[in-house]
Amino acid sequence: LQLVESGGGLVQPGGSLRLSCAASGFTLDYYNIGWFRQAPGKEREGVSCINHSDGNTVYANSVKGRFTISRDNAKNSVYLQMNSLKPEDTAVYSCNAVWGVQDYWGQGTQVTVSS
Repeated sequence: LQLVESGGGLVQPGGSLRLSCAASGFTLDYYNIGWFRQAPGKEREGVSCINHSDGNTVYANSVKGRFTISRDNAKNSVYLQMNSLKPEDTAVYSCNAVWGVQDYWGQGTQVTVSS
């Protein structure tokens, strides 16, 4: 049972990346999914989350209007589209799936925004 993130990398300011979070060994259908990030020397912060039942989404103020979270239950995956990236978006991004007491984390994917 695991979550695997992908899609990170090095991008110039103003660029875009699309992160993926794929589940294996379990289905994401009933899980609420969140994306978190942690920059060096800083605490982990919530970026965005999506509800399993109605698809309602929430965004941190720092990414609102630039990032979009979505899910594709058929592909058992969740995505984070990141546009207009800024150097301060540089961090390790991780996805988290929660359903009751079941709580899974991925290993993270590095996003670096730099010219």
